Amino acid sequence: MYIQNEAATKLSCLRCGAEYELNDYTTGCPACLEGGYPVSLEVKYSVTPGWTVNAKLRGMKRFADKLPYRTFPTLGEGDTPLIDLPDLAEELGLQGLWLKNEGQNPTGSHKDRMSAQVVARAKATGRTTVVAASSGNAGASLAAYAAAAGLRCVIVTTVGMNPTWDQAVRATGAELVAAYDSKLRWKYMRKMVESEGWYPVTNYIDPPTGSNLWGVQGYKTCGHEIAEAFAGNAPTAIVVPTSRGDLLWGIWRGLQEAKEAGWIDTLPRLYAAEPFGRLSRVLAGDDYRGHFPGDHSSTESIGGSTATFQSLVALRESGGGAVDVAGVDAVDGQNKLARRGLYLESSSAVVWAAVKQLKATGQIGEQDRVVLIGTSNGYKDNYFSKLPEMKIIDAAD
Repeated sequence: MYIQNEAATKLSCLRCGAEYELNDYTTGCPACLEGGYPVSLEVKYSVTPGWTVNAKLRGMKRFADKLPYRTFPTLGEGDTPLIDLPDLAEELGLQGLWLKNEGQNPTGSHKDRMSAQVVARAKATGRTTVVAASSGNAGASLAAYAAAAGLRCVIVTTVGMNPTWDQAVRATGAELVAAYDSKLRWKYMRKMVESEGWYPVTNYIDPPTGSNLWGVQGYKTCGHEIAEAFAGNAPTAIVVPTSRGDLLWGIWRGLQEAKEAGWIDTLPRLYAAEPFGRLSRVLAGDDYRGHFPGDHSSTESIGGSTATFQSLVALRESGGGAVDVAGVDAVDGQNKLARRGLYLESSSAVVWAAVKQLKATGQIGEQDRVVLIGTSNGYKDNYFSKLPEMKIIDAAD
């Protein structure tokens, strides 16, 4: 059985501050939802003068003091490299540029940080089946961690799922269910959660709150690692590929915890890189509960027509913003970074186009030290760009 952190004392709403006992509120804050506002809850921990990192451990387990579960199924997640890119920093005219390569997590994406914690929660509370709506990284990750913990896993995807992801999910013994429409996935999930007791890992209400609150806590460790790597001299800006903001919020809260512990003196601005206007429109005055359709055919992992309150918390509190990156620019970024030795999924490579836009518009300047979050590797991606023809040799060559 996985061990819950004794310092985790309660849950708190990101919007109204209402507090709740530790439990599973899979549709967010009840008070806000009753008023028509879907909002996530977060785990709160007892106040201590400081918290420690266990240097004898590796990966996420080093940060157990600030995770809801001290023990959890592990496949080696966390401790991903922070790669210095001085040549690209010079090209952009920045003081410094780094890429946090989350594609080196066990299943190839940042989702492993969430899966480890949420599967621990499911197992510890006696659940037998975990379920997620996903057509890619989240599904492959959850399937692997559920298999490690001995849980049944069902992934609700869309028809035409990338065959590489299909194989990765089903190889673990997980089950796939496909819908013709992405919103139908949420309806099916809700039905099975309410009628069969399946444990939901991703959102299933519309407008959404975000993913399972216990799992999102795992993303804080990405922020912890960034703060730890910079040894007090924090970066001034971080660019994060964003759909519903689970990782964005997690990094922000992790950085806040690191500052409270004295690891860093200042907090960076966070910028969400998205395929079309969602958060940028909300920051300009639109209601976050609305729908914002747009083309994400080249960046499927950060698609979707909705925004979340947790994303706004991270952007507003950090003083950052949102950048819209067209599909063609995301693919150009994928090519650019690949030719630097960093092969990212196109949805992850949006960070290159985003930082270029931020520099061009003056939101980031020559004094800035910027971290790009490379959320996933490109090895399961459809390569959207036109590649040179391959040379074919014969015996004469």
